[in-house]
Amino acid sequence: MNRVVITGMGIYSCLGKNLEEVRQSLYDGRSGIIFDPARKEMGFRSALTAFLEEPDLKKELSRAQRVYMPQQAKFAYVATVEALRNAHIDQDYLDNNIVGLLYGNDSSADPVVAAVDKMREKKDTTLCGAGAIFQSMNSTVTMNLDCIFKLKGINLTVSGACASGSHAIGLGALLIQNGLQDMVVCGGAQEVNPFSIGSFDGISAFSTRENEPTKASRPFDRDRDGLVPGGGAATVILESYENAVRRGAPIIGEVLGYGFSANGDHISSPNVDGPIRSLQMALQRAGVDRREIGYINAHATSTHVGDTNEAKAIYSVFGDQKTEVTSTKSQTGHEMWMAGASEVIYSMLMMKNDFIAANLNFENPDEDSAKLLIPSKRVEKHFDTFLSNSFGFGGTNATLIVRNM
Repeated sequence: MNRVVITGMGIYSCLGKNLEEVRQSLYDGRSGIIFDPARKEMGFRSALTAFLEEPDLKKELSRAQRVYMPQQAKFAYVATVEALRNAHIDQDYLDNNIVGLLYGNDSSADPVVAAVDKMREKKDTTLCGAGAIFQSMNSTVTMNLDCIFKLKGINLTVSGACASGSHAIGLGALLIQNGLQDMVVCGGAQEVNPFSIGSFDGISAFSTRENEPTKASRPFDRDRDGLVPGGGAATVILESYENAVRRGAPIIGEVLGYGFSANGDHISSPNVDGPIRSLQMALQRAGVDRREIGYINAHATSTHVGDTNEAKAIYSVFGDQKTEVTSTKSQTGHEMWMAGASEVIYSMLMMKNDFIAANLNFENPDEDSAKLLIPSKRVEKHFDTFLSNSFGFGGTNATLIVRNM
């Protein structure tokens, strides 16, 4: 089996538009969550959201390229440019080598709404525009990135709800381990607009602490009242260790283990057994003892059932071992299809800089979170291995274990 290493990362997040800005926000405990008045005017129960500017790509891409790109594809492009640059990969390398692409994405609502509105108003489908179909497909991110960067390997969108980004990285690692690809561009992207998450608001999934936006996302806290939607994009460059050494790449980490499972249960309420199996599989495939894990980035989205059951699963696997557990969603909100990829990057930035970002707003533990070591303040700590959880609707679970290099 080939070893799988990380040679580049890139991110476009509510915490910053690049790795350095994001690192500083994590260190400072800065929240990216705001109140959006426009959502209130639309009838949203909660107008809380993570704030992101849409990147202006007019100087980088032609109009013919941009017309096919919805918001999340633009986020993904910016993240991927940074990741390729940091991995010392230029277009000449991409042109002359077989490089794959696996990206997590599970919606493209805004272009669909725009096209339908136009059809209903004008009674003429031709007015939707040539880009509408490509913007509205779930595979929009991979089709756009593949054409822009001229990639020739696997080209596949991973649609696994809020575990999409983690599954993309895990599946990319499996392809490399088995010699099917030498390099895969992996990641996750999430659109940030009211149309993409209105139905979540409709089932009362969101926090209503509108008078305190930065205190609304409170994973593991007893008084949590729902998640806050976020988004953006995160890209990780995976390649075989041999390929990375051969081209003199900067090796920053190694993907040791990928665990996955399905709950086989309720479509929206997570259970405990599924996450436990995902955690155990990742540890077994990584070949590490649980005591080697120096930090756990929890999925914890700030919902009652989800956080409770994840706390139970983590405690079931790790017991009284006092490993720091935090959810970076306390700063970013729930980045959904992006989250599995971005949280690997957040964890990598912490590992490389010897700190663990605070689990913001963790003021009162409940019965289950009290059993875990959840720091409400930043911890200065050196660690060499972390574990990251991502769980999604439909009971899809993914766990990644990454080691420093």
